[in-house]
Amino acid sequence: MPAPAPRTVSAKSLRIVLLALASLLLASLTLTPLFSSFELKSYDLLSRLLNPERGGSDIVIVQVDQPSLDALAAEGVTWPWPRQVYAPVFERLAQADAVFVDILFTEPSSYGEEDDQLLAAAVARAGNVVLPVFATANQRENDAAGQAFLDRMTVKGVPAPSPSLPSAITPIAPLARGAHGGGNVMIKPDRDGVYRRLPLLFQAAGRTLPHFVLGHLLERRVVSVREGRLVRGTAPLPLDGGALLPRFPRGAQPYQIVSIRELIRDDGRSAYPASWFKGKKVFLGLTAAGLYDLKPTAVSAVTSGVQVHAATLDALLHGTFLQRVPDALAIVFMAAIAAAACAFILTHTSIAANLALLAGLLLASLGVPALLFSQGVYLPLIPPLAALAVAFAAASTYSYATEGRERRFVRRAFSQYMDETVVAHLLKHPDLIKPGGQRRRVTVFFADIAGFTTIAEQFPPEETALMLHDVLNAVSEEVIGHQGVIDKYIGDCVMAFWGAPLARPDAGRNACRAALAALTALERVNAAFKTRGLGTISLRIGLHTGDAIVGNLGSDRLFDYTVVGDTVNLASRLESANKFFATRIMVSDATLVEAGDGFLARELGLIAVKGKALPVRIHELLAERDGAPPELAAWVALYGRAVDAFHHREWQAAAAQFEEALAQRPQDGPALFYLDWCRRCLETPPLTDDWNVIHLKEK
Repeated sequence: MPAPAPRTVSAKSLRIVLLALASLLLASLTLTPLFSSFELKSYDLLSRLLNPERGGSDIVIVQVDQPSLDALAAEGVTWPWPRQVYAPVFERLAQADAVFVDILFTEPSSYGEEDDQLLAAAVARAGNVVLPVFATANQRENDAAGQAFLDRMTVKGVPAPSPSLPSAITPIAPLARGAHGGGNVMIKPDRDGVYRRLPLLFQAAGRTLPHFVLGHLLERRVVSVREGRLVRGTAPLPLDGGALLPRFPRGAQPYQIVSIRELIRDDGRSAYPASWFKGKKVFLGLTAAGLYDLKPTAVSAVTSGVQVHAATLDALLHGTFLQRVPDALAIVFMAAIAAAACAFILTHTSIAANLALLAGLLLASLGVPALLFSQGVYLPLIPPLAALAVAFAAASTYSYATEGRERRFVRRAFSQYMDETVVAHLLKHPDLIKPGGQRRRVTVFFADIAGFTTIAEQFPPEETALMLHDVLNAVSEEVIGHQGVIDKYIGDCVMAFWGAPLARPDAGRNACRAALAALTALERVNAAFKTRGLGTISLRIGLHTGDAIVGNLGSDRLFDYTVVGDTVNLASRLESANKFFATRIMVSDATLVEAGDGFLARELGLIAVKGKALPVRIHELLAERDGAPPELAAWVALYGRAVDAFHHREWQAAAAQFEEALAQRPQDGPALFYLDWCRRCLETPPLTDDWNVIHLKEK
């Protein structure tokens, strides 16, 4: 048994792959630091739109705000305050789970040693105070209390982070001894000065120091160290280069705020008794603009430094941080966007379709990262947008340069006489219009103006030409609107067909609908003619379905997309045969069968047209069944019973029924014709087998 032939990749598929890869390569540059500023801005936009409005309800910020400064200044206490001012604050916060003090006390009080001792005693009594240290590149020696304070907060079991700073400035000795814990508050912003990524570990003074809030969480085992990594619960923290991506709450007041003046003075009517803070995580920090602790973050150009620390604690406590998608998965998403854009554009020619694709892929490029962001997963936004832009531009340029000429020729040549759906099919399959033909089953349509020669004699040539244009235009629009193809105009006749180049199961149905719609359109044209004082136009239409040769036929110099064969000839004969019966739309039995039972039609009999040996059963198409007047359907049924009686040689009964039909429609051509035939048969009964075949002598 021979081995199967290897599959080959089509040229178009290869072009799609190469364009997608080239687009992906260019777009991948956006993953490099070269475009990081754009990605940072997109990160801020997503944060402002999708981050939660508020943070955890268990976090409280006690702020040194401008009203507090003003209130104490009115009492003669100017900034910086004596440290004993804070003592009652810590007494009020003694029941809190932790109190993070985002104020540096690294130098002795200017009010004397007693002032420091009063504050230190209050800190020690509270037993829950976390004080800051400040990692610095400046050389500074700490006293024994400071060294012990750093030793207490050192994180062990993790690799030393970089860079390494030589010193860490600690609180003064009395405070360092009385504090429950500590952590580093010196955090550098991103390259554009905005705080987004917050490191959790720092190397300073020869030790690995925790972030300001991390030491407390390590003590509470909310976060732990396992196998050299920081773990929350059972999952390692998703650190981006050692830094956490907290989701800063975007609301104007994301955490519960208490002004420090509410805690300094206690007149017995405070809304914040000690029990109110029980179990809460409390931050004490500076928010007054003049105290210079305001920072830009992803959600706001002005955020107090204490809120940055609060957001970090919030993220670690409640899991409101972002996990960055690996670059490999980001590239896969970019590749999917680029491949979809290239594949669609190289296989579709419609500008509207390509713009719809662009809109859809743009929605995906924006929507997928936004949806993931809202769920705590960070997929960079700029790379997929870049992939889409590059792929769309590259594929569009390539398509226009290499295939646009052929497409423009096809569209220019065919859009005038084909429905856009058919033109789009040709653009996808241009081989269908190469010289030569194919055998296809088609429905052929002929529409001719009745008595046009007589009409032309009544009006000037210019007026006649305008009348002809209006009629042919109305008929053509209905043909094209029903997915037909205009083959040619032959004087005052329109030739069209269905079933090629796009084979459709509803070809016969569309052809019949187009014929009925053409007569309706003619009524509108005649109404316009009447207002201009012109004559009334009548149409005769013939339809036949069968096999024919379809394609670009002609010479190398001049050819047309047309249909030829006996099917065409018979359709033309049927159009002409309307004169014999005084009908308007004559269809063959083959067409009526293909159109389905959705139409109201009546049989006209068997005819043998000139040049055809075998008779053909024909019908007059009257209306679509849905919407046809009930009286018309009843009259067609009466006429049908008369025709059946005629074919069964029951001429007396048939004549009576034809007379009944004529009583309702005295000028009906087929009924008059058959009534006369019935009378002749009654006088001289026919003896031949083909007695009921109508032989037409004229074309």
